[in-house]
Amino acid sequence: MRAVPVGMSERLGAAVSTFAELGFDRTRIEDLTQATGIPSSTLYYYFSGKDDVLAFLLRSWLEDVTAAVVDAVAEQGSARDRLERVVREQLRLVRENPDTCRVLLAELGRIARLQDVAAQVHAAFHRPVEELLREGANDRSIRPVDVEAVTASIYGAVMIAGLHYIVAGRTDAIDDVADEIVGFVERGVR
Repeated sequence: MRAVPVGMSERLGAAVSTFAELGFDRTRIEDLTQATGIPSSTLYYYFSGKDDVLAFLLRSWLEDVTAAVVDAVAEQGSARDRLERVVREQLRLVRENPDTCRVLLAELGRIARLQDVAAQVHAAFHRPVEELLREGANDRSIRPVDVEAVTASIYGAVMIAGLHYIVAGRTDAIDDVADEIVGFVERGVR
């Protein structure tokens, strides 16, 4: 895949809705062309097919997740306070990107086969949260835990709860869900 120009990248955001509405298997390059206004010849110049377009869109979203998590982790406060901000930021991104999350849910098996995307999820969320849990054990704001298992549990709780409310059409309730997940996580790591 070639480097995608910024203007084209912004227009590709409309492709997420097409994947979410039609599903990956039913989406054709022509559908992506119609949604984005980008000619199919241009799409094929930058991408080998719709698999690459989907992977590009997921990578872009994960870049946003990475930035939000890095910012939350870098803030002042105890590890437990920063962990709360990470959970809230992740849920904010879920709320603000419902179509991307629908695609994530629908195409989980396909995404798992995209090794670079899976590695990016690990770098975007798992690695910083694992470090926060270790740090929290050191500053005693979090009890010592199995960092890998707890990180996977937090990620799963955030994504599945967020996706549940998106699928139910209740994105307005995601802030309340954040309160519940934060409380659940805090009780677990205290």
